[in-house]
Amino acid sequence: MIMEKKRMDCPSLPPGWKKEEVIRKSGLSAGKCDVYYYSPKGKKFRSKPQLSRYLGNTIDLGCFDFRTGKMMMPSKLQKNKQRLRNENLTINKGKPDLNTALPIRQTASIFKQPVTKVVNHPSNKVKTDLQRATEQPRQLFWEKRLKGLRVSAITEEVLRTMELPKGLTSVGPDTSDETLLSAIASALHMSSSPITGQTTSAAEKNPAIWLNTSQPLCKAFIVTDQDIREQELKVIQARRCLEDALMADGLARAVESSRDSEDKAA
Repeated sequence: MIMEKKRMDCPSLPPGWKKEEVIRKSGLSAGKCDVYYYSPKGKKFRSKPQLSRYLGNTIDLGCFDFRTGKMMMPSKLQKNKQRLRNENLTINKGKPDLNTALPIRQTASIFKQPVTKVVNHPSNKVKTDLQRATEQPRQLFWEKRLKGLRVSAITEEVLRTMELPKGLTSVGPDTSDETLLSAIASALHMSSSPITGQTTSAAEKNPAIWLNTSQPLCKAFIVTDQDIREQELKVIQARRCLEDALMADGLARAVESSRDSEDKAA
């Protein structure tokens, strides 16, 4: 690219500052002018914010026009900015389209949506537009993408995974207990319907066709009263451990605060 450089003094800035104009002579941006400023020590500045941060409060650059290097009235400065925007738009319109994306047909369909069949039959209904359907299709076996992920603590120590009940059996090709755990956790968080598993026996023979995507990758199961009681005991035990930990933390903080007060008194 061929460029022409012009460097001159800038009287609007402190003594020793230089303004440089670089005019592009070739290429797609031929005719465009880039403006730079150089401090007395030779440091280069490419924008007005960089210049303002460097000079600080030594000079007010509120009415300083970076392109011309002059102090201007606010109204005139706004007009210059608008003129530069218009010039850039004009230059960009003359550039060739370098987009390599395939063209997309923009014409509308000749059929109006939705389509209604008009015949002498009372059971005919209006067809729904599949493109505007509220429920989007789901990918089969997407839970397998979470395979191999491990949960770790702040100390980067890998935490032990949960143990699933023996009654839960996975469905699908090459599914493990980790995949089944991810599928059940995702279903509990994302679905508002009851979690029952794959209720049809055909899903075990050919899951790619008969799989219910709204249910996790496991066979149908039933939660018994014994399972509920065992889970309640686990919750009670976890709450007791949390209560003991909070009480121990409170006592430790109280002891530490009393020691600090004694040290200050001494």
